[in-house]
Amino acid sequence: MQASSEALYQHVNFLTSLRPFRNWENLESLEKVCTYLRDELGDYGLAVGEQPFNVRGNEYKNVIGTYNPEMKRRLIVGAHYDVCGDQPGADDNGSAVAGLLESARMVAESKPEIDYRIDFVAYCLEEPPFFGTHQMGSYIHAESISGIKENVIGLINFEMIGYFHDGAQEYPDERLRLVYPRQANFIAVVGKHAYHAFNQRVFDLMKEDAGIDIQIIDHPMVEDLAGMSDQRSYWEFDIPALMINDTSFIRNPNYHQMSDDIDTLSFEHMKWVVTATYNAIVGL
Repeated sequence: MQASSEALYQHVNFLTSLRPFRNWENLESLEKVCTYLRDELGDYGLAVGEQPFNVRGNEYKNVIGTYNPEMKRRLIVGAHYDVCGDQPGADDNGSAVAGLLESARMVAESKPEIDYRIDFVAYCLEEPPFFGTHQMGSYIHAESISGIKENVIGLINFEMIGYFHDGAQEYPDERLRLVYPRQANFIAVVGKHAYHAFNQRVFDLMKEDAGIDIQIIDHPMVEDLAGMSDQRSYWEFDIPALMINDTSFIRNPNYHQMSDDIDTLSFEHMKWVVTATYNAIVGL
């Protein structure tokens, strides 16, 4: 099954068009995102729920769509929907929310016969000033399932999946150039080496007949960078977790800038990223 670049564009277009911007201070815009997420997930035929939590006197929500709710084992697929400050947030993290929704649609439509449930979770409060704290929506969710972690397969987290070009790929350490591609047109499975078996399984499933170059990065050399999104929350409870990532600010000069707009994204690349990730989601 193949992802739709048109559907991906539709989702990013909605998210980047919201004003005021969907940061933690603009509760009305965040609620519009929640309504959009609930409507889309419900239209796909998934069981839809919310996980509200309070921070600084305000209520925020994780939105959850579930496939196979009766199954005991579960896989989490995530993405955060808030932005950092006043910016449209096309790559960070509109692209990822689009990937979350499109993979949910694909699962609901294909109805795979799998022996686990899939929770598609859209998180709030990933960005500063809450990043790295227990107020992150992903921490709230990870803590809520920590009591059943023996039944949790892991988390596949979409985080910035839309920025690609054929120029040179930058790396935080020059030694990585000897191992990874020179061109900035690949997508990476990024994780912690302690969960290498999970990372490798997802990578192996994604790269089968993939329409895009897929790399796995879980070397201890880059572990600090590997934890720069919602997967870090699950590590705190010893739940395997990784992110699907275009190398973020290492590649994308629009990171946390007003220039992070829809015109900078490649929806053709995103289509193949989501298609490959879907193959892992239903293959575990």
